[in-house]
Amino acid sequence: MTRPAPRFSRQLQASAALAPVLRCLALVALLWGVTACATPALQLSANYQSVSPSPDGIGRVYLGREIAQTMGHEGAGWLDRPSRVLQERPQAAIAALDLAPTDVVADIGAGTGYFARRIAPLVPQGRVLAVDIQPEMLAMLQAELEAQGIENVEPVLGQPDSPNLPSNAINLALMVDAYHEFAYPREMMQGVVAALKPGGRVVLAEYRAENPLVMIKRLHKMSVAQVRREMAAVGLAWIKTDDRLPEQHLLFFEKRA
Repeated sequence: MTRPAPRFSRQLQASAALAPVLRCLALVALLWGVTACATPALQLSANYQSVSPSPDGIGRVYLGREIAQTMGHEGAGWLDRPSRVLQERPQAAIAALDLAPTDVVADIGAGTGYFARRIAPLVPQGRVLAVDIQPEMLAMLQAELEAQGIENVEPVLGQPDSPNLPSNAINLALMVDAYHEFAYPREMMQGVVAALKPGGRVVLAEYRAENPLVMIKRLHKMSVAQVRREMAAVGLAWIKTDDRLPEQHLLFFEKRA
């Protein structure tokens, strides 16, 4: 924190009568500056509360849930691990999406494109918009697309508070083990809703918080009740919860026409 300029210091001493007022103004300015530095990306609104961070949290609470820390690109190998096929059954999750060949799908929090690359062949007349906020993840995704010759996946650099998607453009938004890490979930989901066509769907895969035997860190799991609460807050209507996966819920929502 910078010190007050000498001229400002002399003004504080010029009049005993004004001193209390000036001190108060200086304190307000100081507190405003600290708050601004604490949240450089986006000023916190009434939608969020601040708490002392948990070991795996960011200290920001939304609708009663502390937001989890984001997995950095350094952990990208976890996304493409061979054991994922048996542990999570991703092909079963993709089959549950019931995609049409012309669908435009947004994979939000796409990472290295594990799901985007597998969805691409199912939408040959459509495309997949693979959104991530980490340029390093998108660089790895682009390398995989080029290596596999996939041409209908488009990497999109999102922001912590926006998916950077065009309005009224997508049929489905998919978030696999990603939503619980969104730093500004309300703003991000408002952007997703705006990008959905009327009748468009949102599908979340989240590890089951209701099951203590699911060996995932607490803040990286979500309950059905919590997901439904947060999607309702941005106007999405619940369709169904599909529990065909070993450890994750698949939750389906719709943007009403």
